[in-house]
Amino acid sequence: KEEQLNQILFPTKQILFNLIEVLIRVVSYEPFYKDISNQRSEDGPMFVDITLHFILNILQTQNISCHFQLMTNLSDALLLRVTNKSIPNQYFFYVYSILGEILSEEKSKELEFTDDMGNSYFAMLEQTWQQPSKTYKHLIVSVLLRAFLTLSKNDFIPQKTADSNKLCLLMEMCDDYPIVYDIIWAFSFNKDIQKQLRSNAPFMSKLIQLAKQSENEQIRKAIDGILWNLDINHENRPITDKQNTKVFDIMISYSHKEKVVCKQIYDELIEAGYRVWIDFDQMHGNVMDAMAQAIEQSNTVIICMSEQYRKSNYCRAEAQYAFQRERKIVPILLQKQYKPDGWLLFIIGQLLYVDFNKYEFPRAMQMLHKELKVEFVVETNAAPVRSQEDTVVAHSTAYISSPEISMSSIGSENILEWTQAQVQDWLLGHNLRQLSRLFTDCDGRSIVYLSKYIKNCEFEQVLKLLEADSVRRINESISLIELSCFHSLMHEHKKHLQSMHSSNT
Repeated sequence: KEEQLNQILFPTKQILFNLIEVLIRVVSYEPFYKDISNQRSEDGPMFVDITLHFILNILQTQNISCHFQLMTNLSDALLLRVTNKSIPNQYFFYVYSILGEILSEEKSKELEFTDDMGNSYFAMLEQTWQQPSKTYKHLIVSVLLRAFLTLSKNDFIPQKTADSNKLCLLMEMCDDYPIVYDIIWAFSFNKDIQKQLRSNAPFMSKLIQLAKQSENEQIRKAIDGILWNLDINHENRPITDKQNTKVFDIMISYSHKEKVVCKQIYDELIEAGYRVWIDFDQMHGNVMDAMAQAIEQSNTVIICMSEQYRKSNYCRAEAQYAFQRERKIVPILLQKQYKPDGWLLFIIGQLLYVDFNKYEFPRAMQMLHKELKVEFVVETNAAPVRSQEDTVVAHSTAYISSPEISMSSIGSENILEWTQAQVQDWLLGHNLRQLSRLFTDCDGRSIVYLSKYIKNCEFEQVLKLLEADSVRRINESISLIELSCFHSLMHEHKKHLQSMHSSNT
């Protein structure tokens, strides 16, 4: 119903974006906040209240937070309000909630008021919970909890909660508000929260009982997730033999918001002869057990990155288990303007990913096929995934390029004659994976010119320009190792052609 209503209100994205521009101008209008601080007028505060509520509702229902992230005027306007301590609590609620939706976890952690953010939420939540009407200054508990659920996906919020011993309030509320189980599930990825949950025997007994008896599927799913994070259901789980029980070549891990494009990818992979597990085909019984079994029986896990994927507790559990079981992980980007952050960035590390927004679907699938053909060597320093508060030993994964890419597939030895596709094959054939993404539009003549720039111009200047291009085009710092290999390969290729020319003459 919510999606149908949104489709009626906003039949096109442009209509929605135009409305957003108007709303931002409203919340940026300084005189309104003077009225709020001085309590001189009811009209200004009410108008701002309604506008902020409307913006928050759009963010919670439209899956366009990435669009808001590009509109820095909104975050700048809201950050100015946080410094005004005379503004009532409900405005802080809206400001914190909207910032929690539009800022990346890394940017959120950089803010000076992260302590205030968690404390303010719990203060408002406690006051609202204590009211018979469950309402406080026009805010109802369900609205507070929905916003808190989004914030709970940022790892610094569970840590602040653990440090302030506020978990007991959420335990008290979960019977009346099932969404609290989802919040606790998000918190339960934190080691300190896990200790506090395990130490509360009555609550643990309650969770185990509800996991067996609750008729509410969403509650059962959240509780199964909590118990999974606490190792209640899988600490003694027998791990299937890695070599002999691979039923699937690939498992696709995705958020249901991206179901349509994932179905396309699934169909293409099946057509190519891969054995693929995806939850709309094989899911049954306890979802956590089904997830674990699928990962254990698959060689490779494709992680379909998006804003909703990062916000999903289930997707996080899935990705972390794939990491723990040392499966080859192939990330793909499915949402425009989204940049991996938080726990998702930690999981994918320095892995290169295929951007399905940057390329047409057939081209993106071609690149994905090449990624899947790259051999995987098990990590030498694998360590269990921990929250970012913990000390971790990062995994170092070795990749070996596919033997199918060779000079025979490229054709001409004259680089000047190479097409863009042949340049891509040559780069991938020499395992220059980052440069293949950076030089995606380059033909042979282009890389020859680049090689001359590197050789004849001041290297620091060339490096600076390449770094800027790399950050702008693929959001990564340029790899000096790959750049050095590229320069060396171009030099060797030139020497090879010269020697051939000499022998012919």
